[in-house]
Amino acid sequence: MPGEVVMARRLRVHRTYDECGVIEVLEPSADRIEPFCPHAKLCGGCSLQHMPQSLQLEHKQAVVLELFKHAGADVPEQVAPPLRSAPAGYRSKARMGARYVFKKEETLVGFRERFSSFLADLSQCPILIPAVGEHITELRACLSQLSVREAVPQVELAAGENAVILIIRHLEPLADGDIELLEQFGREHDFLMYGQSKGPDTVKPLASYLDPEKVADPAGELFYELPEFDLSMQFRPTDFTQVNMPLNREMLSQAMAWLQPQAEESVLDLFCGLGNFTLPLARLSAQVSGVEGSLDMTSQAEHNARKNGIDNVTFAAGDLFDIAALRNADGGAEWIRHYDKVLLDPPRAGAEDVVRSIGLFSPSAILYVSCNPATLARDAAILKTQGYRLRRLGIMDMFPQTAHVESMALFEKTERSR
Repeated sequence: MPGEVVMARRLRVHRTYDECGVIEVLEPSADRIEPFCPHAKLCGGCSLQHMPQSLQLEHKQAVVLELFKHAGADVPEQVAPPLRSAPAGYRSKARMGARYVFKKEETLVGFRERFSSFLADLSQCPILIPAVGEHITELRACLSQLSVREAVPQVELAAGENAVILIIRHLEPLADGDIELLEQFGREHDFLMYGQSKGPDTVKPLASYLDPEKVADPAGELFYELPEFDLSMQFRPTDFTQVNMPLNREMLSQAMAWLQPQAEESVLDLFCGLGNFTLPLARLSAQVSGVEGSLDMTSQAEHNARKNGIDNVTFAAGDLFDIAALRNADGGAEWIRHYDKVLLDPPRAGAEDVVRSIGLFSPSAILYVSCNPATLARDAAILKTQGYRLRRLGIMDMFPQTAHVESMALFEKTERSR
């Protein structure tokens, strides 16, 4: 923490900075607190539990503003108060490692140790939703009884408001007894148990291993509600969704308040996923186009639009990291045209090609939702050269106790550029 004296070791050397890991805190800050998780000093899943949440938010906000300064982006006209999450029990999606340890004769389940590729020896995880985080020990015991326990490298969690799914990755075929054991574990803890033998397309209910007619709903057995917009969003366990559902609702509310879509306006939602932003936008505007790189995701988004009775939205699949190719394809992409407003929610790589091509859409306002402040700062600097002013910037605590930072930025076209 700021002001502390520590003994550290250098982990990585960069051109302008080094990365170090703390070995011992010699002179602690008066603000330092004891982590609430007994595994916090070993597990690499969290890195900020020694810091009060209010200071975590201050730190993350300072990081974002510093990155904007170095990128040459605008200073925001307004820095919004952070969206704050519950400090624990928030994570409804996670991918955990698993490894059977012969010397211990048991399976480890959890996240990597700090600065190591070894799995941490966890008995609980207070960051995960309690339904799973409080039952790591029982899950470990169950996996240790499998005949293929040495061939189970991963357990994935996917939870909605209606159910919790655990996906057991197995590199060897499960015996009938293994399936029955996992299914019994699921019944005892109210989990739906799935298996995955190879790639993501092999994820399916364990029950179907024994009875092929017992298949999952192809549109997904999980859903989450967005009551402010009268929406129910259905998803499959392998679909991308936000890991923090309560904060997702707050994020959507803030996004609509900042962008202010109007009943007569058209809006473009890029990197739209299964329609998390697209469908709330459609409730408030005349017409919305959602674009995503994955055809599977746009199909899911279309399903959610139909399910919620929304008919003023269209979806398209396309590589948003190559706008020129989309524009020059036979007939061109129909969605490349003028919009009143644009919303961006890209992956960590950001949306450099999109912002360099923003003149194709010429929106009056752009709302950029980011999971990587470095690429947001880079793209903000590009938008500055395109005639957009940074009106508002704020962080969202989607991942408390970690160094991960989610941000939201509102850009408006300056009068001179219109």
